[in-house]
Parts: sequence; structure tokens; C-alpha cells
Amino acid sequence: MKLKLRLGCFKRRSPAWIFLAVLALGVTAQQLGAAAPTVRVGYPQPSGAQLPVWVIAEAGTDKRYGVNVQVIYISGGARLTQTVVSGDLDMAVTGGAVVNGILSGAELVYIAIGVPTYGFSVYARPEVKDISELKGKVLGVMTKGASSDHAATALLKRHGMRPGQDVKFLYLGGVREIVAALERGIIPAGVISSPTTLVARRLGFKELVNIGSLKLPYIHNGIVTRRAIVRQDPDLIRNFLKAYVAAIKITKEEPEVAKRALARFLATKDAAIIDEAYQAFIPLFPTVPYITEDYIRSVLAVTDHPRAGAADPKDFIDNRFLKELEESGFIKELYSKR
Repeated sequence: MKLKLRLGCFKRRSPAWIFLAVLALGVTAQQLGAAAPTVRVGYPQPSGAQLPVWVIAEAGTDKRYGVNVQVIYISGGARLTQTVVSGDLDMAVTGGAVVNGILSGAELVYIAIGVPTYGFSVYARPEVKDISELKGKVLGVMTKGASSDHAATALLKRHGMRPGQDVKFLYLGGVREIVAALERGIIPAGVISSPTTLVARRLGFKELVNIGSLKLPYIHNGIVTRRAIVRQDPDLIRNFLKAYVAAIKITKEEPEVAKRALARFLATKDAAIIDEAYQAFIPLFPTVPYITEDYIRSVLAVTDHPRAGAADPKDFIDNRFLKELEESGFIKELYSKR
């Protein structure tokens, strides 16, 4: 009642007087219903690897922590990285292309890991029986310098083949383009991710190697942002990460919500495709998504950037916000709720 009376005397005053009155009463903008700050988050491929950020949108965990997350599809890791650098996006859920960007001078930093290993498989036409048979042939890859490129490089090296020499790479832009190239006989094999793996099997192609099963450390995708945002708006980073960690919990514990998010962002009602995407990635999401120096080293080991050899992995990561969440008890409290 007192609050109503005190504010009532300002009804006929100017907006400036009302603003001063609000400040005097200690009422925050958020209490008055001010819009939450928007975080524009991009992702490079329609894949189950993006599931937690899709769950943010589906379950509304962003609203719970005072941000408004807009999820935007930008095809290809290299293009997505450029879009974050330009300021058209605030963050991205993307892979190793960011390392190349930072090596080239981009003021970007990883603040969390999404999927900490290669979430890809090599699928081939029926006449290709083994990975060794790719020697002298062409392998379809999404984009140069991005996660699928690094996955193909790591795999071929593991099998004693030289990427780009023993096996040529054909960069096709995305998973759908790779499947189309397989179907037309343009390539004998290609690197794809779930749930496109199911589409490939339905078309008669077979899995040569599940690269993810090798458990090689890598940033299949991580959360990246500009260093300027970290400096200028740390609360935005904190609140986004709260929403992201809460979405990981929902992804793990509420499959019906996660699968609704998959159906929405994959634009499909096909239950088998939705389940393929969910089952492939659900074991890979870490509860506390710290980005470590080992993940950076794994990218530096497969990139052909001339500055990679002298790079310090510490320069690519910032875990302070996740540490704050863990040390404050936020994550423990979150997981104590059922």
C-alpha cells in the first residue's frame, strides 16, 4: 500500500521524475518487466550435437535466468566463425574452425565445451569395403578448417594415410550435400553426423568408421564468444551458461523434452531420425562443460594453420564463469532438484 501511495504522487509528473522515484525506491528494471537481454547464438549444422542449445529454446531455461536466447542456423563452421567475429552473432556452438580464427587474430574465446570428441562417422557407397580402400580416392567433407575436416584428417593419419595426398578432400558445405554427392556417385565416401547417418543407411550406404567411438579428444562443438562481450557484459555470459547447464540436465533427464527440441529444429516428425540424433549424442554431453587445454591441443595437432605449432592452448579458453557456477553451488543445487 505504501509503495502504491508513493508512486501515485508521480502519476502526473514527467517520465524523468517517475524514473528517479523508481530508483529511490530501489525497484530494478527487471522487476518492472524490462525485456531480458538477447543472446544471438549460431550453430553450423542440423545435428544432435546442438541439442542443449536447442533445449534452451524448447524448455525456456533462458527466461529462467534472465536472458533471451535466439538460436540461428548459419551453415558451415568457417562462415559461422566469421559471423561471430563481425558482431552479427553474440555466440556460437561450433567446433575447431574457431581455433583457426583465433590463430588468425580473431578476438574470440571458448567458454564451454559442447561435445568433447569427434561426433562423426564415415559413410560409403557399397563398393567401398574398408577405410584403406579410400587411398587414391576422394572423401567428402563439410568445410575446410572445421570439425569434419579435422575429423577426417585425424582418422586418415590414424590409418597411416596422408590427408590431401593419399586421400583428396572435396568440401561440400554440409551433411545434406555430402549425402547427395554419395547418392550421385560424385564421392565414394563422406564424413557425416547423426541423424543424417540414418538417412544414409536408408539410402543403402554403410558406416565404415564411427569416429566418435574412438573417443579422441576434440572440440566437436564448444561455446564461443567475443572477448569484448566477456569484458563488457560478464553477467550475460554467466546467465547464458546457467541456461546452458540447466538445458544439459534437461537433455539428460527429460528425453521427451529433448526429442521435442530435435523434432522442432530438425524439422521432422520421423521418430527414428529423432531417436538416432538423441542416442548418438546423449552420452557425450558433460555435466559441467569445462573446456580444457587438451581439447585445444587436439585441434592444433590437426590444423594446417602456420601459427599452430607455437600456439599456447591457454590463450583459447576461459573457464572462469563455469568455475564460478560450480563453486557457488549452482550446479550441485541444480542437480539436487528432481
